[in-house]
Amino acid sequence: MSVVGLSFGTPTSGSGFDVSSTVSQIVANLENVETPWKTKLSSLESQGSVISKLGTLLSAVSSDISDLTDVTGIMSEKTGSSSDTNVVTLSSATSSAQAGTHTIAVKNLAATSSGYFTAVSSASDTLAGSITIQVGTTGAAQTITLDSTNDTLTTLAKAINNANMGVTANVLSDSAGSRLSLVSGTSGASGQLTISSSITDSSSSNASLSYTTSTTGKDASLIVDGITLTSSTNTISNMIPGITFQILSSSSTDTSGDYNAVQVVIGNNTTGVESALESFVVDYNSLVSAMNAQEGTDSSGNNEPLYGSPTLSLLQQQLISGLNNSNPNGYLDSVSTTEGATLSGSIVIQVGTGTAQTIAIDSSNNTIASLATSINNAGIGVTASVTTKNGASTLELLSQTSGSSGALKVTSHLSEVDSTALSYSGTSGSSTVTSSGTFTSISDASDSLSGTMTIQVGSGTTHTISVDSSSNTLAGLANTINSASIGVTASVVSNSDGTYSLQLTSGTSGSDGTLTVSSSILDTSNTTSTSLAYNDSSDLTTLSSLGITVSSSLNGTLSLDLTTLNSQLNSDYSSVMGFFQNIGSWGADFKTTLTGAGTSSSTGILALELTAISTSESTMNAQISREESTISAEKVRLTKELISANEVLQSIPSKLSEVNEIYSAISGYNTTS
Repeated sequence: MSVVGLSFGTPTSGSGFDVSSTVSQIVANLENVETPWKTKLSSLESQGSVISKLGTLLSAVSSDISDLTDVTGIMSEKTGSSSDTNVVTLSSATSSAQAGTHTIAVKNLAATSSGYFTAVSSASDTLAGSITIQVGTTGAAQTITLDSTNDTLTTLAKAINNANMGVTANVLSDSAGSRLSLVSGTSGASGQLTISSSITDSSSSNASLSYTTSTTGKDASLIVDGITLTSSTNTISNMIPGITFQILSSSSTDTSGDYNAVQVVIGNNTTGVESALESFVVDYNSLVSAMNAQEGTDSSGNNEPLYGSPTLSLLQQQLISGLNNSNPNGYLDSVSTTEGATLSGSIVIQVGTGTAQTIAIDSSNNTIASLATSINNAGIGVTASVTTKNGASTLELLSQTSGSSGALKVTSHLSEVDSTALSYSGTSGSSTVTSSGTFTSISDASDSLSGTMTIQVGSGTTHTISVDSSSNTLAGLANTINSASIGVTASVVSNSDGTYSLQLTSGTSGSDGTLTVSSSILDTSNTTSTSLAYNDSSDLTTLSSLGITVSSSLNGTLSLDLTTLNSQLNSDYSSVMGFFQNIGSWGADFKTTLTGAGTSSSTGILALELTAISTSESTMNAQISREESTISAEKVRLTKELISANEVLQSIPSKLSEVNEIYSAISGYNTTS
């Protein structure tokens, strides 16, 4: 810290000193203590800015993966084409449509019933009588009687339309006169109009107006994939599931009179998927490049904000690990991880065209974990692994041969067998109550039991009771407990509902005799069995199967071979879809990895780092703010004191003059002579 000294010049001159400059020097010296804090704050702000940028880049990658893992997203979209758009045009193909080729031949188009009445000289001619209209054979016939409100063609047309009969009425006029036109609101045969009229033209000698059918309602008839079908409209939806198409004209016929079919091809949106994967590679590389840039220095030679950051290192590790995950070729239904869940049955596994191998369940492999070990030890070209999430375990199978030649064919005859667990419920001991309790009741006292329990009386030693061949019933277990002499009495209780329970009673009264019991006893005679199905996932195991590989430049970026990707999409689209969308697939796992790394989740790597930076910034700002307040108060105090001192200095000449005058008066010596 530098030293600030006061310069008074010539004290007797009366000129004093520059208060403002002096205060500024002192304050500047005090502000030096803030310099390291402000430097740290600037560093935190730079780190936060970079973290936010990485979060945005990672969000773009996550969005790309979400497009591919969404079961209603881009991979579900379909494309379509027609070999003759003059006959059949495709309107849409939803995600429920299956890729494939269909044949459609149109015998005739659907027609909508319509007709007209005899022309009158003018639309305003006065009419009389009534009209009855029926739509189809099941519709109700409705009659309109003409009166002063509807006795012209114009007002009659309005009355028909307002009656909501399912008919549209219009007045059509030309040089020959005006006519009332009726068009059914329902296309096809079910919309055929039946008209009964007694209308006369009062302006023309009461001439009758008769109705003429111009178009008879008729259903479209077409042959789809060899089957003759009908439609009331020419816009046809879900006749082929998920596909909407329009028929525009009848098909031509060949020399034998057979209809020439139009080829309609429904395909997967491979172009869209290619574009989505290209976006993923570009966005991922932008993220990696931004992370790589933080490992060096800026143009001035200073370390980048995240240089050496453990957060950056952790993010890189998670992304690389996620990229290198293998995609399972299939998986068994999940099983519970509660004690007592065992397997029974067998599983048959075949790799490609190889020999089918059967793995039978016995006491050595009757759990998911031990079954995985058995499969791995069998050497059949399959890797088995177990993943556990939310209290359930899943056996995943991964072919060791990539592509369709390594496709797994698995038949599961497995079942999960759950034994009934016997839990303990008891009371604490007190001055009036002796600690006791019972286990879950079972239906038969002779049911076979397995497992262990621990019993502690008060704060005494914990004793473990194991079930063996001599104690695998309630009575046998009670005898084992009583023979152990651990201060507990065990007995079998017959309940009013016909069930049986094991009861424990402490041999010590009061709180010192309180029983603490932990049980893993199972009723192996009372079990439930649940079949475990095998679910196919994908023949693809890694990203490289899609032509996506880590760049040879060793900078962590990806490269995409469109030829490989296009070939895979066209040869085995379902496997590509499974690679991204099935349970436990690469896509599902990588999406979870991205969520756990970014800022979209409060527990994401980058989100946690931003929170830590924000907390540090708040602490640093508060520290600086307190110091600023202290310096501001010190500045006010210094200014006041130095102004006072300066006034004293400036008054010295006058004080000296007064002293001289007093001296002259006393001594008679004139100091100025």
